[in-house]
Amino acid sequence: MDSSLWLIVAVVLVLVVAGCAAVLLVRVFRARRLLLDAGVPLQSKALFWAAVVYTLSPIDLIPDPVYLDDIGVLLIALRALQAAAARSVPAAALRKAGSVPPRPPSR
Repeated sequence: MDSSLWLIVAVVLVLVVAGCAAVLLVRVFRARRLLLDAGVPLQSKALFWAAVVYTLSPIDLIPDPVYLDDIGVLLIALRALQAAAARSVPAAALRKAGSVPPRPPSR
């Protein structure tokens, strides 16, 4: 293969990884609000912070130059935090309104 083709492939790969990192950075900044919410369990908040520390640490489970494992760990932690917040927000809204959720029909 031609060396210019390898250069183009490397640049495209770096741009894709940089794009994924930018999307994750935006999600991390949006997650700040969820970290301050009292309804989100401490376990989900701790998982998020552990993922941030892992992402910033120089130690990797998979030593690779494109940080795929770092992005994956942070993405899993963000999804877990968002799922915990989605479970806690409706429950908090119901408690605030003073209503009890209806029971699902039994089969």
